[in-house]
Amino acid sequence: MEGGAQYNPRTVEEVLKDLKGRRAGLIKALTTDVEEFYQQCDPEKENLCLYGFPSEQWEVNLPAEEVPPELPEPALGINFARDGMQEKDWLALVAVHSDAWLLSVAFYFGARFGFDKADRKRLFNMINELPTIYEIVTGAAKKQVKDRSSVSNHSSNKSKSNSKLGKYAKVEVKDEEDGLDEEEEEHGDTLCGACGENYASDEFWICCDLCERWFHGKCVKITPAKAEHIKQYKCPSCSNKRPRP
Repeated sequence: MEGGAQYNPRTVEEVLKDLKGRRAGLIKALTTDVEEFYQQCDPEKENLCLYGFPSEQWEVNLPAEEVPPELPEPALGINFARDGMQEKDWLALVAVHSDAWLLSVAFYFGARFGFDKADRKRLFNMINELPTIYEIVTGAAKKQVKDRSSVSNHSSNKSKSNSKLGKYAKVEVKDEEDGLDEEEEEHGDTLCGACGENYASDEFWICCDLCERWFHGKCVKITPAKAEHIKQYKCPSCSNKRPRP
């Protein structure tokens, strides 16, 4: 497990960068890597925690042995509830605890390195600009975008058109400057269902035909060429959903 003493961000910007890296790893565990994460959270094992690292990697492991630990610890025993509730509810619960852990780690660094009131406020405001892990995992971030602007409904019907290009149409106006501006304005608040980052017109995106969330192609390992041969795209979360008995 990564040791907290090996990496100590000392400025507001460094703490935010640390948080973004850990956040990306946790989002990956709960979305694109959800099958592997689910398997690792065996209820028969001891108390397990989900860790996110600044390197954007994640790990399910036993809690730190040091008392007190070098860094605040994530929620303990996430594996015990796995089979006792609906998978989506369990993932949402882990996401909530992961959000709380990220804040505790960020403000631990703030306290350790003497952030004053202005620095703490600035750090919180910067963090608050990011969708929470819970919002991304449950799709609430997408709903909030829709509420903010009717045009951010990013032409759901367009993604369901008969054309194969319909479900990744976000790149089809790249060569038209006027169209590009309209595309940017229409989809500017769209968030990737995997990493939570905003839409950019120069990137390839694809829409899941089941949950209708949009993803960076690179986040779900889909290229434009590969998408040409996909009749119905299912994101990793939808692909890994298990039927309940």
